[in-house]
Amino acid sequence: MKKVDFENLILFQNEDYIVINKPPYLSTLDDRHERQNILHLAKSHTPDAQVCHRLDKETSGCLVIAKNPEAYRNIAIQFENRKVEKVYHAVVDGIHEYENQLVDRNLVATNNGIAKISIKGKPATTYFNTLRTYYAHSLIECKPVTGRLHQIRIHLSFLNSPICGDEMYGGKNLYLSDLKRRFNLKKGTEELPIMQRVSLHAYSIAFEGLDGNMINVSAPYPKDYAVLIKQLEKNA
Repeated sequence: MKKVDFENLILFQNEDYIVINKPPYLSTLDDRHERQNILHLAKSHTPDAQVCHRLDKETSGCLVIAKNPEAYRNIAIQFENRKVEKVYHAVVDGIHEYENQLVDRNLVATNNGIAKISIKGKPATTYFNTLRTYYAHSLIECKPVTGRLHQIRIHLSFLNSPICGDEMYGGKNLYLSDLKRRFNLKKGTEELPIMQRVSLHAYSIAFEGLDGNMINVSAPYPKDYAVLIKQLEKNA
């Protein structure tokens, strides 16, 4: 991955917080296999920077960074009290009409980096709303109340609407040939998915700043996600 310019990621900034649009394929915290990660980039910009939550490596979108310890404590308390409002967008298999659909299923993380529904797990709740339906897919708004590992991915799979590209939890890769009836692949070439990752984007986040005012930030889709939505619209 080419070197990322941290300044270009910033969506919002004040004396206490930075909210960035995290690109896909970039780890939030230190990864021994990568030369750069969000925490390292943030500390190069602000030495006391602390990442306030995590996004999966493949997931793009809103990520909050505190500039000082007091700011970090402020938002940490809000996360603990479930006062931070997070909204994700996901492209899923099938046509689904969700209106404030609640999934309340405990989740437990396993040693191999995946999670599963279990009575013995920690409480996990998510609300889902359908934003748009296409020929054989849906764009879903996801509002997690808790923040468990792979929560949205597992809860959507539980609803039989797995996220496109999420093979770990039952999702399928989405190809242009799935959308276009007259699709001709050049001879001798292999068709690649329209988007080569889990189709999940952290669309917005809202929380209270140290001054008591609400901070509400939205992140535009990255290029690959925008292309996916465009193709779905075009071939709906």
